[in-house]
Amino acid sequence: MTAAAASAASAAPGEVGYIGRIPVRNLWLLMLYASDLFRSGGTKAVELEDNPDDLPDLVAELLAHAVEERQRRCLSLGYRARDEVLNRVRGRIDVLRTERYQLLSRGLVACRFDELSIDTPRNRFVRAALESIARIVSRKDLAHRCRALANGMKAMGVSGQAPTRAQMSTDRFGRNDAEDCIMVAAAQLAFDLALPTEASGANLLVLPGRELAWVRRLFERAVGGFYAVTLSPQGWKVKCGGQLGWQIEDKTAGIDRILPSMRTDIVLDHPATGRRIVIDTKFNAIVTRGWYREETLRSGYVYQIYAYLRSQVGQGDPMADRASGLLLHPAVGETVDETVLIQGQRIRFATVDLAVGVGEIRQQLLKMVGAG
Repeated sequence: MTAAAASAASAAPGEVGYIGRIPVRNLWLLMLYASDLFRSGGTKAVELEDNPDDLPDLVAELLAHAVEERQRRCLSLGYRARDEVLNRVRGRIDVLRTERYQLLSRGLVACRFDELSIDTPRNRFVRAALESIARIVSRKDLAHRCRALANGMKAMGVSGQAPTRAQMSTDRFGRNDAEDCIMVAAAQLAFDLALPTEASGANLLVLPGRELAWVRRLFERAVGGFYAVTLSPQGWKVKCGGQLGWQIEDKTAGIDRILPSMRTDIVLDHPATGRRIVIDTKFNAIVTRGWYREETLRSGYVYQIYAYLRSQVGQGDPMADRASGLLLHPAVGETVDETVLIQGQRIRFATVDLAVGVGEIRQQLLKMVGAG
């Protein structure tokens, strides 16, 4: 067992568990910021944010309440493709199967049709989320409530294997099932909350150093989600995952196949003041050992944020001409906040300490954009 695993496993009830050197409650906080639940209108968002230690119980409460509300109004139905041999035509006839098994001679026909059913991928996902979060909540009555709701959905006909995240990513909400949004968002966060532990149990997550892709993406989405919720009421426009174009004056025929694209993590615009902040998030140490000194900024990252800013200058967009850059790294027990002005572009290199309290993390993020 790793040191982090021993730390998480030996933590007494009410104590803080750790993944590596990051408190589990702060990983839960990042998951909250990254979730659709935090972005979807702020239902108990403040209560969730202020109580990360109780996050699984609060999310379970939200999920259970949303499921109960939907059950009172009837869970959403959906069409499911079915293949069946019938004594009458329904939908389309499967001619090949009908002929192969000589079904017509027995008064039967193979049909393919869509059937309205409660056993949809969305409902199966929610049922599985109830079962998952029931295993990590601290309150026995809440765990029983979640399991009872999951069993109730199964009795109603919601059975089968839960869909994957990839399958759920194609799920779209129509006008008639918009009320499912909160329920599904809570279910997604419930699944995430079952991940961050190295203690013994059914759900394991290895150290962030061995799952860098997952944690890096989590950090990026968390920062974007936090700014989208907290800065939008102040007139900021938050764009995540945007593309920037090169100022190309001439090119050869094959350059488009090999020229790298520029994708920003987060762009913050404040039209009232003409401010633009281009944020690039990373998940490693902000400095590294240099050739001639103990610590130096990673040159590749500096070139990257510089290219993001300078490539957009002179195209008739005043906000782009005056844009500033922010290279943002997480840290544990370390603070770096330095700024440089290069050719009129202000670039800031800063860290967010994930080992401090929730309120301090919030203030650090707000300070980065001058909104603290």
